[in-house]
Amino acid sequence: MEAPSAVRANAPSLEERAYRIRRNALRMGEVQGQGYIAQALGIADVLAVSYFHALRYRPEDPHWEGRDRFLLSIGHYAIALYAVLIEAGVIPEAELETYGTDDSRLPMSGMASYTPGMEISGGSLGIGLGIAVGMALGLKRKRSDRFVYNLMSDGELDEGPIWEAAMSAGHHRLDNLICIVDVNRMQADGVSTGVLNFEPLPEKWQAFGWFAQRVDGNDTAALVAAFDAARRHAAPQPRVIICDTRMAKGVPFLEAREKSHFLRVEAHEWAEAIKALDDGRTA
Repeated sequence: MEAPSAVRANAPSLEERAYRIRRNALRMGEVQGQGYIAQALGIADVLAVSYFHALRYRPEDPHWEGRDRFLLSIGHYAIALYAVLIEAGVIPEAELETYGTDDSRLPMSGMASYTPGMEISGGSLGIGLGIAVGMALGLKRKRSDRFVYNLMSDGELDEGPIWEAAMSAGHHRLDNLICIVDVNRMQADGVSTGVLNFEPLPEKWQAFGWFAQRVDGNDTAALVAAFDAARRHAAPQPRVIICDTRMAKGVPFLEAREKSHFLRVEAHEWAEAIKALDDGRTA
């Protein structure tokens, strides 16, 4: 919220927030019978820590000038961002039932002109980090102490503009820029490193002048420590948090599916997925 890391009395734990984000995503997936649900389930812990530990924002005023900016470079992850925006109170929960329908504020790919809390429109991959660099430079000129966060996928590492932006951020010493890379190891054409090997990632980002950390992206304690270290890092350089996540995390029978980039979920399986998630919560 407005003060990062502030824990309100009786506030849900980050693990509970992540559970609710996953459940919101599954409910939206059930509305359309499709969606990039494996990515949403996998990135839920990262989003929980982002929105309920790190980010400064006002749910009732998404355009508040004093907010940290959170950019979704991967437009097809929109279902995941809607899920956390609902949990954060930026979007009413009732709108969940409109996901992907005509005139909805929740289109299947992220659209800044439609959705409160959506900073940029997505779709074409590889452009988010460049926009984030521009925003970070703009905030510097305004003498703002706010951060720009950019969430991107490992598949976007195949795009040249990502590395141009990374070089630019290092050159300008943008210590108000935090990039989050979701390494779920799957993209449309197969296993990410099989399409184009991007490892070793920390060393590559460091070579471009970034402070790099790599963590288990489904471990909230590790994520909290990484976000804190990124924000508090003293050197004048951009920061990247490389998050290794598990596709479809929290729903074992979906986790086990080999083709997970765009999961095929049968009509009867949505309720089974929600039950599996609920059972895991109480286990």
